[in-house]
Amino acid sequence: MLDAFLVPEKTVVTAKGDSAVLDVSGAANSVFLVTLTIDEVIEQESIEINLFTSADGTTWEAKPAATLPQKFYVGEYPLLVNLTATANAKFVRVHWDVNRWGRGANTPRFVCGVRIREVTPEALLEAKSEASTRR
Repeated sequence: MLDAFLVPEKTVVTAKGDSAVLDVSGAANSVFLVTLTIDEVIEQESIEINLFTSADGTTWEAKPAATLPQKFYVGEYPLLVNLTATANAKFVRVHWDVNRWGRGANTPRFVCGVRIREVTPEALLEAKSEASTRR
């Protein structure tokens, strides 16, 4: 069962960047829960997370497999990512863009982390069943 940090917890982010490369080819399932955890922010700034895939870990797809839209506040932001239809998605990494506006210094500052966890087929069935009973 895959459970790893693409961006280690409590990482200070002040500029755009990329995470380390993670091999997901050994995962039993191609559905993952990617969670951005923001522990600290300053006012008037945003962070956007994109998940990219690769067949070899060096050449990356031009278009992200998934995007977590801009976030501005402390919290946990989950994103369910299904790579089943993504051909040759053997490696993943996240790219983040940060922006700051308004008064004061223009350098953004986030303290955050990005975790990726494999979602089992059983958990997906259970979630679908629970969602259908809530309608």
